[in-house]
Amino acid sequence: MEEVLFYIFGIGSILGALLVITRKNPIHSALFLVLTFFFVAGLYLILGAEFLSMIQIIVYAGAIMVLFLFVIMLVNLEKEEEPKESHIIQRFWGVGLSILLGLVLSLAIKSYLAKGLIGEYSPEKVEAAGNTQCIAKILFTKYLIPFEVASILLLVAIVGAIVLAKKEL
Repeated sequence: MEEVLFYIFGIGSILGALLVITRKNPIHSALFLVLTFFFVAGLYLILGAEFLSMIQIIVYAGAIMVLFLFVIMLVNLEKEEEPKESHIIQRFWGVGLSILLGLVLSLAIKSYLAKGLIGEYSPEKVEAAGNTQCIAKILFTKYLIPFEVASILLLVAIVGAIVLAKKEL
């Protein structure tokens, strides 16, 4: 049953990501991105990372998507005109190179993962200490500076969005 759910969430997240990049309406793309975030949260839940699953829903599907939608509506994108000429050769090369890139990336990932990843925390150690405690220990010791830099960047982005919105009103 767990394997079936994994494949459902995996295929759902891939389809959601494809819908994000193929929709012309930015609001629809943002909504499909929310759907993709929920599928990824389901994958985290199946893999035993409950904390990451909840953070995925609260932070990304909640707060970050509200900011995305706010910016999309603030920019007020005009409807673009369809190009009159056909770009069949560009589309052919784009699809072909995308497939080639996907094959190269899949081979690189497969050769990297074939060795097996040995981490600092074994599954037994994570089970004993707790998933959230292990993440917190790594986040607030080894990755404290990048964590703080990311929070400052988000704060600056929020202040910038507020300043832009106040000029419009």
